[in-house]
Amino acid sequence: MQTLFSTPNISACISELTGIVGAGRIISEEAELLVYESDGYLVERQLPEVVVFPLTTEEVARVIKCCGRYDVPCLPRGAGTSLAGGCLPVNRGVIISLAKMIRVLEIDVLNKTAYVEAGLLNGELNRALSGTGLHFAPDPSSAHASTLGGNVATNAGGPHTLKYGVTSNHVLGLTVVLPDGEIIKTGGTHAPITGMDLTGLFVGSEGTLGICTEIMLKLTCNPQSYRTQLAVFESVAQACEVVSKIIGNGLLPAALELMDQAMLRAMEENFHFGLPVDAGAILIIEVDGCEVSIEEQAEEVVALCRQGGAREIRVANTAIERAELWKCRKQAFGAIGRLSSGFCTQDGVVPRSKLPEILAYVEAVAQKYQVRIFNVFHAGDGNIHPILLFDERDADLMQRMKQASHDILVRCIEMGGTVTGEHGIGVEKREFMPLMFSAATLELFHELRVAFTKNVKLSPGKML
Repeated sequence: MQTLFSTPNISACISELTGIVGAGRIISEEAELLVYESDGYLVERQLPEVVVFPLTTEEVARVIKCCGRYDVPCLPRGAGTSLAGGCLPVNRGVIISLAKMIRVLEIDVLNKTAYVEAGLLNGELNRALSGTGLHFAPDPSSAHASTLGGNVATNAGGPHTLKYGVTSNHVLGLTVVLPDGEIIKTGGTHAPITGMDLTGLFVGSEGTLGICTEIMLKLTCNPQSYRTQLAVFESVAQACEVVSKIIGNGLLPAALELMDQAMLRAMEENFHFGLPVDAGAILIIEVDGCEVSIEEQAEEVVALCRQGGAREIRVANTAIERAELWKCRKQAFGAIGRLSSGFCTQDGVVPRSKLPEILAYVEAVAQKYQVRIFNVFHAGDGNIHPILLFDERDADLMQRMKQASHDILVRCIEMGGTVTGEHGIGVEKREFMPLMFSAATLELFHELRVAFTKNVKLSPGKML
């Protein structure tokens, strides 16, 4: 069954694209294209007209030049794990999938760098680094499936970015194909950046300025030791207060993650981790560093938790126990997937001191719109992830879910925060840009994008 083409010149474009990559690396059958009609943001869907799979930077350049010649919209896609419609083909056209560009080009242990292709999975890089004493620090919950190019596009984070920073803190340089097909390299050395920081410009630009194909990454030494703990609290407010106390006392854990009661019950119902389903919230707290200091830090964390009302503290005494604690955190979305046919994961940020207030607001919104909302998030840096359940067959519920999401994100802005900490703007959050930026700033964004894209329709409908 063929796709119904709607873009002018698309048939001629597909013919030329087939000549560039070969018939085995291009798909246009509707049944196969269904996989690419959305990413992790399942609220909106749109079928592309063709997906093409280049193997090299040079092929990406030829593909994007072809799309430009025929005035066909195109956009890059990694693994499709983005949660804001970042790779939704709004104007149909061509999806340029980097899923086959998965090589580790170089690992330089002495200089602590890795040079990789953009389609390589986050988790695969760390597997390749096994035994080197190094790792790539950003660890989104989708690390087993998300690509490093996608991490760059959205400036992804993860639980351990509280201490180690988001993707932008670990990117040294990029190879980028510009919308006119020109190939440029940015950064790429340990020396201080001279001239304009083009690497910083592309990280987080969500594929709107060019397509990142290769990445030079900074690697981090593995800590000598870890102490990972699970603290149980009667309420979310108690847990949030302890988060502020830990940071306020000068401690900087590698991670501070919170799960509320609804999330605990969902996890336990599906995976049986032995979590306390009667608790109001739990914190997963990890400190790492030198063996000589780590025990003292861990003891101080335990003391602060007890002072803050923790009724129980579980300590991971072995690597296996630590892995189990992190497994229960990173399988949160899998538990939700078993409860509902659809869910929307939001990504707001508030000042850490405002966490109790925003979570109380989330609960009030859930009651107001009669929408089920679960909470699991990066408490250490105020990055909340309310998970709103929906059934797309229920139009009224869909509308209530969208309004609840809108209200939560507006409230984040009102509290001095933002509408994304790591998932990007994509399609979902364009409406909030005027609430966060002045008209003059938005015009500057627009002019910058036009300067790069010229007349090429690269990632149309994204961010702006």
